[in-house]
Amino acid sequence: MTQEALAELIARVSTWSEEAKEELAQSIVEIEARYADEDDLSEEDYAAIERGVAAADAGRFAPDGAVEALFNRYFKK
Repeated sequence: MTQEALAELIARVSTWSEEAKEELAQSIVEIEARYADEDDLSEEDYAAIERGVAAADAGRFAPDGAVEALFNRYFKK
């Protein structure tokens, strides 16, 4: 695919429904994960990230006390 054809396709994406845009974004994440050689994340890691993003999108967050306890356990010296 030429750069011009790709640019035209990307320009049309702005007219798509939110559902279609979300599907495209998910596909891009999956494709990038398959072809990216700069990280060592597994498919399981990406699945965990996707679950975390979905939880955040749904408004489900860890309580402040839990975050602080985790921080203190691993990062505070």
